[in-house]
Amino acid sequence: MTELTSMTLAEASVALGRKEVSSVDLVRACLSRVEQVQPRINCFISVEAEEALKAAEYADAELARGERRGALHGIPLAHKDMFYRAGKVSTFGSKIFRNYTPDFTSTIMARLTEARAIYLGSLNMAEFAAGPVGQNDHFGQIRNPWNTEHISGGSSSGSGAAVAARASFGSVGSDTGGSCRLPAGMCGVVGLKPTYGLVSRFGGLARCWTLDCFGPLARTARDVAMILQPIAGYDMHDPTTTRDPVPDYVAALNDDVSGLKVAVPCNHLYPDVDPHLKPLLAAALDNLKDLGCEIVELDIPDPERTYDLTNVINKAEAAALHDEWLRSRPDDYSISVRARLEAGYFIPATRYIQAQRLRPRFLEEFCTAVLSRADVLFTPVTSILVPRIEEANISRSADAPRIIDAVTRCTRWVSYLGLPALSVPCGFSELGLPVGFQLIGRPHNEATMLRLADAYQSVTDWHTRVPPM
Repeated sequence: MTELTSMTLAEASVALGRKEVSSVDLVRACLSRVEQVQPRINCFISVEAEEALKAAEYADAELARGERRGALHGIPLAHKDMFYRAGKVSTFGSKIFRNYTPDFTSTIMARLTEARAIYLGSLNMAEFAAGPVGQNDHFGQIRNPWNTEHISGGSSSGSGAAVAARASFGSVGSDTGGSCRLPAGMCGVVGLKPTYGLVSRFGGLARCWTLDCFGPLARTARDVAMILQPIAGYDMHDPTTTRDPVPDYVAALNDDVSGLKVAVPCNHLYPDVDPHLKPLLAAALDNLKDLGCEIVELDIPDPERTYDLTNVINKAEAAALHDEWLRSRPDDYSISVRARLEAGYFIPATRYIQAQRLRPRFLEEFCTAVLSRADVLFTPVTSILVPRIEEANISRSADAPRIIDAVTRCTRWVSYLGLPALSVPCGFSELGLPVGFQLIGRPHNEATMLRLADAYQSVTDWHTRVPPM
């Protein structure tokens, strides 16, 4: 069982195709792993063991007949508990929706079902996706599998923890200001925030209409590409989705990375990075240079202003989304989440409109200053070491606001620009906790970021390390 869960998604897919393993074998191995790690890290809200095994039996029968639907056929995945599935509870990590059963299925879950991926269970998350540290007062704190005294990141907390703990071969989460990238970085896996509009959001929990993105988390860049492939592209139910053809992300991994220009900011983001992180980030840049990439130092537009504007949009839209429940069921929110949501009532309409109006201009400015001179921008995922749970608890720690600000400082501003960004593991701190770097690319250029990350992982082994569970 341990040998099966130690495989990457790509390796498991190849083994299934060669009939060296069955889908039932993979599901049973993951269920065994869930039973082992769940009491320690609390990454699942629900496990659908019986349904998953039945789906695996059906997948095996199809594979035996030569009816393979794609690379995810028969692969067990678990997802953030925020995507509608007809007749199944979607809690959003909240008390308000603890027993909510929708009558339709989200596009993202429908496409994964069509690809014959197996739904293993629903993953714990920050309540209503409102929180970057994995705190949930209703379903319990999600813990980091590398050290359970530390946070797993958020709000796709269970996704990062479950994938790192080898309880699932991959996951889909959401990212409004870092919610895929932060758990990936803190748990030592790969997490993608796609370009705004690449992946349909129909039938998924809205946190902030004009910032939300749904994206994959998995152990490797190749695994992420394999999950992204079936979920990307136009959806008639989501008018914000792109009509551009979806590239072959997996095939693009084979292209050479030599000659790619990797920009490193020399005026922002790095000055406040914890000294323990800098050698690991520098070593990752050396690896990219050895692969033939050109490292260029650039002045970048100040991310502080876009960070502040992201907060304006996030707070205003979240308050509007939750207005009915904040008025009718305020006590059903945890205190920390309610406080974050109610802050949106104090954002003037003029300020919100100004923040939206400035987005195209700042995007053009950033692309001209940075992404016209380099293929990707390289930054830390976070500027600090993975915090302890107690110091990041917004309900009990006076230092929590500072920590939350530091945790999101490198990721949140990217969401304002709508750009794709990828978190990649690049080592471990002295405490044995993961460290990651972030690649930021041009709009709809996920293929380049994934190719670069895949090349980096071909010469490093950080993604092969297993938490001491």
